[in-house]
Amino acid sequence: MWGHTMRSFAISALREPSFTAGRHKSTDRVASESVEWARAFGLVDSGHQVHRLQRADAAGLAGRACPVGPTQGLRLLTDLISWLFVMDDTCDEDGLGADPGRLAPVVAALLDVLDRCGDPLAALPPGAGQLGAALHDLCRRTRAQGRAPLLLRFVSQVRQYLLALLWEAANRERRRVPGVTEYVQLRRHIGGVHPCLTLTDLASEQPPGPTRRADPALTALDLLAVDLICWCNDLFSYGKESRTDPDAHNLVTVIAQEDGLAEADALRAAADRFNRGLAAYLAAEERLLASGVEALRPPLAARRNWVRATYDWSVVAARYA
Repeated sequence: MWGHTMRSFAISALREPSFTAGRHKSTDRVASESVEWARAFGLVDSGHQVHRLQRADAAGLAGRACPVGPTQGLRLLTDLISWLFVMDDTCDEDGLGADPGRLAPVVAALLDVLDRCGDPLAALPPGAGQLGAALHDLCRRTRAQGRAPLLLRFVSQVRQYLLALLWEAANRERRRVPGVTEYVQLRRHIGGVHPCLTLTDLASEQPPGPTRRADPALTALDLLAVDLICWCNDLFSYGKESRTDPDAHNLVTVIAQEDGLAEADALRAAADRFNRGLAAYLAAEERLLASGVEALRPPLAARRNWVRATYDWSVVAARYA
């Protein structure tokens, strides 16, 4: 099942999130600005790379996920998604993502960048390269918002993303398919969703405070939202990823391996897992809203927007065509 066939399956099999869809009014402007940002930092330097980034439509995803709020918040989120797309393509297209020995020095240099926490006076570490310079810019702009807890959370979450890339590369080198439980846990990190949610909170006028962030019910809802975003992505991207060799890092592949299922049955099982997760999310959200705590409404709206945005963006995404 490839291309449009896979997209048709995902649309028919997945329960469409019932959340209201929206799109930030500055999406189109931010789209061109973000591509120019990527060019300025050398993340894309050829016509092919620029076109690929434009087709990926980072602003289209960000604008749906953050439909209201200051334009600079949307721009920061879009630039992060663009950076993640470029990092993903770098790992996929030149073999870096299947060679932990080559990937490790790249990750180490980026971790050095993160250790500076966006300090505008700090020099870039040797070997940071274009990816490191752009990442430092993202951290610097996050720091400039003056919300230290969110900066520290963002830096920690990008660090987890980078370390998870090494897990992914080791699996690819050994042609190892992880178990479902292991995959679900690490997929939360290689998806890069956590730092995106943090920058979405930063763009909100009422980001959740540290005490509220530690609320077990909100933490559990966060994980549900991240899982739904990642699993939705897996189903829509499966057709592209399986054209040559099934990628071990897809929910469909790990379910097929662990349960001994044929492809069609594994696709159905992955869709069922998403649908059960969405039902659990709706129930958990309803309980939190029933608590009557007004401070919970903005973060809950942000997560709802992200789940809806991922579905809507995936339906039209050229990246998975």
